[in-house]
Amino acid sequence: MPFWTLRRKLVAVVTVMVALIFGWAAVVVAVALAGAHDQATAADAIAVLGAAQYNGRPSPVFRARLDHAAALYQRGLAPVILVTGGVGSGDTVSESEVGRRYLLRAGLPDGAVVGLPAGASTSASLEAVAQWFSGKDNRRVLLVSDGFHMLRLRIIATRLGLLPFTSPAPNSPIRSNPRRNAAYFLAEGFKVPVTWVFNR
Repeated sequence: MPFWTLRRKLVAVVTVMVALIFGWAAVVVAVALAGAHDQATAADAIAVLGAAQYNGRPSPVFRARLDHAAALYQRGLAPVILVTGGVGSGDTVSESEVGRRYLLRAGLPDGAVVGLPAGASTSASLEAVAQWFSGKDNRRVLLVSDGFHMLRLRIIATRLGLLPFTSPAPNSPIRSNPRRNAAYFLAEGFKVPVTWVFNR
């Protein structure tokens, strides 16, 4: 009688599926815990992760992130804000440039806001942040985005040699929409393990 009978195959498949579901759920819980904790502290720079912009105006999500970064700057937590973000389909200007202009119009001094080279992904944006820190002795960075993003940001930034702290934007439209917020958190349950395995 062969070892891998139909019954044993079914039990093995179910066992693997249950293990994967529990693993995914554990990651989602870790993402939620990371997103609920504001680590705002003194840093060498505040880095804002980009989001959509419309004809030169930040989307509500992006604006919430920028406003939060400006508030952290006004608290004296860092001397400079680094704005990241790429060029969307059909756009002619990057999110980072739109964000930089928004912060300057908000009254921040020109020398306190840096628009980084456009990055097409979270990893590319953080690589631009790491490049800005190149040659500097201190590499403490305060990362601003939405709560669901925090754990993945920490993983990538740490692997790029940065010392990351995270501060989620409290007034983001994503956070105020339970269904949308939950969808992002659930998606991170897949993205975080992929980042952990492949982003090295």
